[in-house]
Amino acid sequence: MAQVARALWPVRYALAWRLGGRLPPGLPAHSRAGFAGAAGGQGPAATARKGSPRLLGAAALALGGVLGLYHTARWHLRAQHLRAQPPAAQLSLSSRLQLTLYQYKTCPFCSKVRAFLDFHALPYQVVEVNPVRKAEIKFSSYRKVPILLAQEGESLQQLNDSSVIISALKTYLVSGQPLEDIITYYPPMKAVNDQGKEVTEFCNKYWLMLDEKEAQHLYGGKEARTEEMKWRQWADDWLVHLISPNVYRTPAEALASFDYIVREGKFGAVEGTVAKYMGAAAMYFISKRLKSRHHLQDDVREDLYEAADKWVAAVGKDRPFMGGQKPNLADLAVYGVLRVMEGLEAFDDLMRHTRIQPWYLRVEKAIAEAPQ
Repeated sequence: MAQVARALWPVRYALAWRLGGRLPPGLPAHSRAGFAGAAGGQGPAATARKGSPRLLGAAALALGGVLGLYHTARWHLRAQHLRAQPPAAQLSLSSRLQLTLYQYKTCPFCSKVRAFLDFHALPYQVVEVNPVRKAEIKFSSYRKVPILLAQEGESLQQLNDSSVIISALKTYLVSGQPLEDIITYYPPMKAVNDQGKEVTEFCNKYWLMLDEKEAQHLYGGKEARTEEMKWRQWADDWLVHLISPNVYRTPAEALASFDYIVREGKFGAVEGTVAKYMGAAAMYFISKRLKSRHHLQDDVREDLYEAADKWVAAVGKDRPFMGGQKPNLADLAVYGVLRVMEGLEAFDDLMRHTRIQPWYLRVEKAIAEAPQ
């Protein structure tokens, strides 16, 4: 039951480094965009890596550098070709894609992807995955969510990491490059972490593969691009790890959270009853371990409040969004993570005790008013 609970609100780790690597042998072409559906990491409080993982990281850095040079050269050639095409050839890009999102509705990483798709008016079908049997994703050797299947003409691609999904699709919308080419810029890298567990990370996961003119048009300057990447990673590496300790903080909150999960998720009648009570009990105790693992304060609400106010301070008073007059990928990521708490005590407390509500409502409105 603890495994089911973890799947519903993932609290995964990723490597502390963000390096490239070569594609694992035997990886099918349709899934080479990666394996990890839960982008995450150690967060600001994590200690430095020691021992063999650091040596492995150094080796991966060399590999990633070579791979990066290859993809950069290939990308520039492709960008030149696209600029030579008439503008009409790059129109209606979103209409070329048929998207299917496999998700748990209450997963913050899945919520991030939905926020992105909705804001960019990308039509998609949703398949809610049963967290116990996972029969809906039996086609995939990768067993986490989100999984996005993208059909572009005769080409079917599988994208697995939430940040890779967002970066790849945004690159597609801006540059017009074929998605099949774009996903090769985000290769997976397997390694073993300090706990002896095999993990997968992705090269370039917060980077949009744009040429200089495209990047200038989108961001207006390097500072805005760097800022967006920094806060997207912050949402994955820190903010997301505050969700479970807060929504499962007390037995009553844990039960309320699982009541919401069962109502919104895909459970059978018996599964739902078992998940509600057994899952709530399991996650109440697991949340205490998460609190220690992430070095949270005795009252985990304080960490949540501090994170929210830190984000609001970063946005500042002179712009409605971090992206300026409209949300950027960092705005959508932070909003998507926080949205999974709606209807719960933790969310109400967050809105009441921090300065985040005006920004949150602006993003909500911007998504709702996105042209369809």
